[in-house]
Amino acid sequence: MTLSLPPLDQATPWLDDPAHRAWALADARRQLAFFDASLRPDGGFDVLDLAGAPLPRAGQELHTTTRMVHSYVLGRAIGHPGAEDLIDAGMRFLRDHHRDTTHGGYLWAVDETGVTDPLKLAYGHVFVLLAAASALQAGHPEARALMDDVAEVLDQRFWDDAAGLYRDEFTRDWQSFSTYRGMNANMHSVEAMLAAFEVTGEASWLDKAGRVLDFFTARMAPAHDWRLPEHYTEDWQVDPDYAGNPMFRPAGTTPGHSLELGRLLLQHWDLAGRPAGDAPDRARRMIERALADAWLPDGGLAYTLRPGGAVDIADRYWWPVTEGIGAMASLIKLGEGRAGDEAWYRRLWAFADSHHIDHARGGWFPELDAAGRPVARQFDGKPDIYHALQADLFPLVPGLSRQVAQAGTLAG
Repeated sequence: MTLSLPPLDQATPWLDDPAHRAWALADARRQLAFFDASLRPDGGFDVLDLAGAPLPRAGQELHTTTRMVHSYVLGRAIGHPGAEDLIDAGMRFLRDHHRDTTHGGYLWAVDETGVTDPLKLAYGHVFVLLAAASALQAGHPEARALMDDVAEVLDQRFWDDAAGLYRDEFTRDWQSFSTYRGMNANMHSVEAMLAAFEVTGEASWLDKAGRVLDFFTARMAPAHDWRLPEHYTEDWQVDPDYAGNPMFRPAGTTPGHSLELGRLLLQHWDLAGRPAGDAPDRARRMIERALADAWLPDGGLAYTLRPGGAVDIADRYWWPVTEGIGAMASLIKLGEGRAGDEAWYRRLWAFADSHHIDHARGGWFPELDAAGRPVARQFDGKPDIYHALQADLFPLVPGLSRQVAQAGTLAG
């Protein structure tokens, strides 16, 4: 199955085009069918190679478990058979393996034999909140307890109320070993808190998400020509020389995160009742800057930029493309009628279709070489369904919010 690309000046926007909508929904179903093979007999999740066979196990990371729960809640909403089995498995694995019964909180990586990485990371904990919120939307019997538990941990251990932001990392027994502060965990905290607000109606989640967004989108982005600094010191000053884990904390700025945070800013604005102010303009500025900086001559988005916007790491990964699709869908849903939004939406899908989507087996190739062929330098196999599944489904649900709640409207 391949995407049939209509001319860019076609009168019908793709979000309203039944053929495009059916195609995206079909890709979502093929992704879910591919990742079904992740589920192990013991209830854990394997990472899969490009053909869908399990890779050697090296500890199941917290973001893998939680993203699988969230993704299969979306799968359940569109009627994917067996989705409940993967949701149940993920919830049990969180409870029985990741949950630290000695010190509280959730361990970053575990396997059948025990703990393989004991760190307590805000990045992982906010994904526990996302999994809990999604599972609660699906009516899972353990979801409310999980949400209450992780909410307490986030509030007591990670939340810096003076700054209105989340601290990043602790040892297993909650000792501070690092002064690092980062944008990535805070960005995903917004995603999780908005999901928690949508399912519970508890305004504290919306308020905290707004504080995080204000720091990055009303203070940092305008001060840096609408690029988002990733790395900060303990007192939340930009640390332009920081370079850490190349997957989670690369040097410079990450334009894919500007796309992601722009979409989340619009979602927050929508959930808050679309108040007067410049939130839509801020979102557009971040999104358009990221696309202008990072789109490469042969297509695809560069992974990182230097602080002034020049390309640093030109490697092309799948997730910035998926976030670009979600960002452009959000701008189109604003109803401003800008032709450039439609053109970008189609351009991103065209690149995904021709380079990232594995039409033969399902799932998306995560990484491309300079010639546009799948390669494994940073990522092994197909490590993740979460980004690409949301790219398929978010454009199809009405409005800017309530993705999990509204995905069920697509099942027919």
